Amino acid sequence: MPENAADAAAVARRVLEQGHPFPLKRDVATIFDALIGALFPQLAMHPARDVDDLAQRIDEACHRFGAVAAPLTDGSATDLAEALLARLSDVHERSLDDARAILAGDPAAESLDEVIAAYPGFLAIAAHRLAHAAHQIGVPVVPRLMAELAHSRSGVDIHPAATIGRSFCIDHGTGIVIGETAVIGDEVKLYQGVTLGALSVSKDKAGTKRHPTIGDRVVIYANATVLGGETTVGADSIVGGNVFITRSVPPGSLVYQTADYSVRQHDDRFDDFDHVI
Repeated sequence: MPENAADAAAVARRVLEQGHPFPLKRDVATIFDALIGALFPQLAMHPARDVDDLAQRIDEACHRFGAVAAPLTDGSATDLAEALLARLSDVHERSLDDARAILAGDPAAESLDEVIAAYPGFLAIAAHRLAHAAHQIGVPVVPRLMAELAHSRSGVDIHPAATIGRSFCIDHGTGIVIGETAVIGDEVKLYQGVTLGALSVSKDKAGTKRHPTIGDRVVIYANATVLGGETTVGADSIVGGNVFITRSVPPGSLVYQTADYSVRQHDDRFDDFDHVI
C-alpha cells in the first residue's frame, strides 16, 4: 500500500471511530424543501397535482424527517414523524400571519403570493417556524441544519430555539441575527442588520437567558443592536437605526442616537479634495 494511502486509511479509521450518527446536509435539505414547498406552493419546485398528492408529499417528508432524526434521539422514527406532522398546521397558520404582516408593512409588496414567493424575510420566518417545531420535539442538529439552509438562502440567521410571536415582519432582512434565547412578542418588525445578541459568549453561559426580550408591536430599524438576557425592549417602542442597547427600555419608548454633522455651501464640489490622494 502506498504511504499516502496508508495515511488516508488512518484518517478514515479515526473519523469512523467517532461513531456519531450525523444527518447528511443533503437529506435535511431534501426534507426542508419538501415541507416548505408543500406548505407554500409558491415555493415548490413541482406543485402538487391535488389534495391526495399534497398529503402524500407531507406524510413522506415527515417520515423522512423521523428516519433522519431517530438516530439522534431516544424516540422512534414513527413517533418523531407524527410529532412533527402534528405541528405543521400551526407552522402554516403562523407563517401565513407573518406573510400578511409583511404585506401590510411594506408599500412595495403587491400581493400575498409575491411575499411568499419572493421575499427572503418570509422564507427566513417560515423556515424558523419549521425548525422551531423540530426543536420543540427534542430533535438536535436537524433544526440547526434547517436554520442554516434558510440563512444561506435569505441572509437571516435565526437560532431554532428562539421564541417568536405572531405576525412577525422582517423587512429586507439581510444581516439580521436572532440568538438562541431571544424572546420576541407579537407584531414585531425588524429591518436589515438588526442583532438580538448576547453580552457574553462565555461557554459557562450556556443554558441561561443570554439574549434580549422584545415586547409586542416593537419596531427596530436597520443595524440596531440589542444585547443581553436581562435586556427588555418594552411594548410599542421604536428603536432607531444603528442604536446599541444593553439595558432595558420601558414600553412606549423612542430610542435613537444623535449624530453631529455639518452642512455648508461651496462653489466647487471638489475644492475640499484638492489635497486628497
